[in-house]
Formats: sequence, structure tokens, C-alpha cells
Amino acid sequence: MCRRCCGIALDLGSARTRVWIAGRGVVIDVPTVTSPGADAAHPVQRGTIIDPAGCARMLQRLLGHRMPRRTRPMVIVTAPVLDGVAYRAQVRAAVGALQPRSVLTVPSARSIALAADADMSRPLLVVDIGAHLTEAVLLCDGAVTGARRTALGTADLDETTSPEQIATAVVAMLTAMLSQDRSSFTADALRRGVLLGGGGALRPEITRRLAGRLHGPLHVVPTPHTAAVRGAAKLLQAVHTHSSNSGPSHTLPAHAEPRPRRCIRPAHRASRVHGEGRTPARPHLPTTTPETTAGRA
Repeated sequence: MCRRCCGIALDLGSARTRVWIAGRGVVIDVPTVTSPGADAAHPVQRGTIIDPAGCARMLQRLLGHRMPRRTRPMVIVTAPVLDGVAYRAQVRAAVGALQPRSVLTVPSARSIALAADADMSRPLLVVDIGAHLTEAVLLCDGAVTGARRTALGTADLDETTSPEQIATAVVAMLTAMLSQDRSSFTADALRRGVLLGGGGALRPEITRRLAGRLHGPLHVVPTPHTAAVRGAAKLLQAVHTHSSNSGPSHTLPAHAEPRPRRCIRPAHRASRVHGEGRTPARPHLPTTTPETTAGRA
């Protein structure tokens, strides 16, 4: 492995951790636990790193012997959209055990879109159904312009939580985003179809219900459970290409994310189609009561 091009793409999920190493591909897909055995703890819960030190021990155990000696890898980590600065600080503390030369974070929704080779020049809605967290994200030109999340995922499915509840939560998030967006971006993205990733996209009992409730196209990403880490790997390869073209002295900031573009206008301003003087028709979604925490990236 080239020491200058040494890099890691990392997806730290609440249930599983997936790692892509430059030159080797996806080589790790393991439970997110601090150590093997019955006394193992979970350092990541509901999309939040609650134990950075434990997470660092896990990464050192998984990756320490797989990296060339005396190298400082570049690390790109997928991140839940609404965790922001706090998550980046936790990531830097956890990844510090690998002695990286730079750490970048990328929104998981954008990684999923990259893995699917989606056209991000147009508004795009990405839904990521994980084990303990589900996010609905609006991308405009690849930048996050709106997002919602709910602390619900496939690991919660039991006799009290049904696939119908997950589908209902997703529809509720999309309905809220549509009602708050006075521009046409969310409506345009819904007409185009929702891009679905995460482990929940492998569950037909969820995808069937979503397809029936959305009244629009539902596009499942190929191999959706590893889409986030594969998208981060594409970014890592692109950064390495840029670095080699810029010379050996090229360095990267400690973290970097796309600057959000404010595609969505304030709620009190009605938008109209330019040149037509009328509000465009909006897709219909079933009326639901969101049981999610809202936010805007």
C-alpha cells in the first residue's frame, strides 16, 4: 500500500462499523462494540458517540495491525446530518488513536447519494434507515438544505414496534419537510423519487409499506447497508487524486464539509414559479403527526 495514499473511509453505526481501506476495499463489517466477548459495550448509540475512548480502542483493535507502519492515514467519516459540531469533536477524539494526518466528515445522506451515482445537480431526497436512527435529508447541489430524524430503526422491530411504524415515521418526516418548504425543491425531489439507503432498505416489509404510502417512486440503493461507507470511499479516492495533483505539500483541514446552500426560503414567504406567477402543484402525502425531532442542517 502506498504510504502517501493511505486512507480510511469509516461508517460508525450504532449496530455495525464498516471500514474501507485504500487499496483493499471494504475489509471490515463488524458489530460496534468496544471489545469482543460478553462484557462488550456499545460506544455508539442512536447515532451519537457516547464513549469516544471506547470507540478509539475499538478502532485500534480493528485497524492497528492492518495499516502500514509509520503512516498517518487520511480518514473520512460519515456523520448523521443533525449531529453537527459535537459529532465531529467526538469523531476526532475516537479516530485520534489511528494518528491520522487529517480527518474529514461527510453527511451520511451525501455518501449514500454518491454510492448510488445519483444526479445531485437536481434536488434529491435521501432516506437513511439504520439500526437505531432514521434520517430524511434534502440535498441541493449535493449540499444539505433540510433534514429530519427519528430515533427509530430496524433494531427496534419487535412485538411493540412494527415496520408500519417506521414507514409512518418516514412519511411524517417527509410531510413536515414538504409543509415547511415554501420553495419547490422538496416537491420537485418527491416527484423525482426518494433514494433509500441503510439496512432498513433490505427489509421488504418496510420498503413495501413506504412505496405504498409515498405515492411516488422509491429508489433503493444497490447494497444499501454499505452505501454510506462506499460513498465515503469515493470521496477518499477523489481527495487522494486531488492531493497527488497538488504536490506532496498539500494538506487538508482537520474536518471539512460542504457549505450548505440555503435553497429553502423562510416559511412566511410564498414562492412562485418565475415567469408564470403561480405556485406549482405540490405532491400529496398522507396527513400524519410527526413524532420526530426536527432540525435544519
